[in-house]
Amino acid sequence: MPIGFILISTAPAKEHQVYNELLKIKEIIELHPLFGEYDLIAKVEAKDLEELGKIVVERIRSIDGVADTKTLTGTKF
Repeated sequence: MPIGFILISTAPAKEHQVYNELLKIKEIIELHPLFGEYDLIAKVEAKDLEELGKIVVERIRSIDGVADTKTLTGTKF
């Protein structure tokens, strides 16, 4: 199962609203607020990379207040 770390920028004053919407996505197994260039980081577990992409594009980016995302995929050594 691939793990994705999604860095999320929100529109001004939308951090709490976006955070609460992200909590509804069952594939997000961790969610943390950040200071700096990005406002939130979500750890997502998906069955494959295709599903990870769909979660980001169709469910995370579609949330009102999400301005930008950057996806990092985890790997194993």
